[in-house]
Amino acid sequence: MQADAAKIAGYIDHTLLKADATRQSIEQLCGEARQYQFYSVCVNGVWVPYCKELLDGSPVKISVVCGFPLGAMESQAKAYEAFKAAENGANEIDMVLQIGLLLEGDYNAVEDDIRQVVKAVEGQAIVKVILETGFLNNDQKSAACRIAEQAGAHYVKTSTGFGPGGANAEDIRLMRASVSDHIGVKASGGVRDLRTAMAMIEAGASRIGTSSGVAIMNGVSGSSTY
Repeated sequence: MQADAAKIAGYIDHTLLKADATRQSIEQLCGEARQYQFYSVCVNGVWVPYCKELLDGSPVKISVVCGFPLGAMESQAKAYEAFKAAENGANEIDMVLQIGLLLEGDYNAVEDDIRQVVKAVEGQAIVKVILETGFLNNDQKSAACRIAEQAGAHYVKTSTGFGPGGANAEDIRLMRASVSDHIGVKASGGVRDLRTAMAMIEAGASRIGTSSGVAIMNGVSGSSTY
């Protein structure tokens, strides 16, 4: 498969979610996103105003995590976190669902949790739902995808990068088959090079979450086909 730099860059949410992120590292993240024309930067909520300032005049969007990385906070607090991020300039919200409740089979509570976040940012930002697939069996992954769609989410996403496992092509295919065509699928967790990114895209990913965006783009410039 041909690896086209512009197309690959358009899949990437260039990510920095470490606790020790500083203004300097956020500035570097945004500079790289502008240079390579990544789809978005993905950061913690405190950095949204600074990213908005750094990305002014650029098409690069701002994605913000919510209820991260455990998903185990009160739904109202999670919804407010998302609301404030959108109010400050975030275009996309990557929320962690209530993993424990999903494992218990309390699907109504999981759906309500997602819906509260979706409604909190309706008309301002899209919502991606992080499943944390490393905790789930295939039936639970499929159920989580259906619940997210029913709750009005716009994407389903594999992992936080802080839990067990990460993205793999098998899960991407399963998630793609579990939602309607208009729902996106984001591969995140362990996508560190061009070969892995291409495998995710070929499996059905419509977005790639990675802190290795520059390495992936260097792979594009160093090789023409995969």
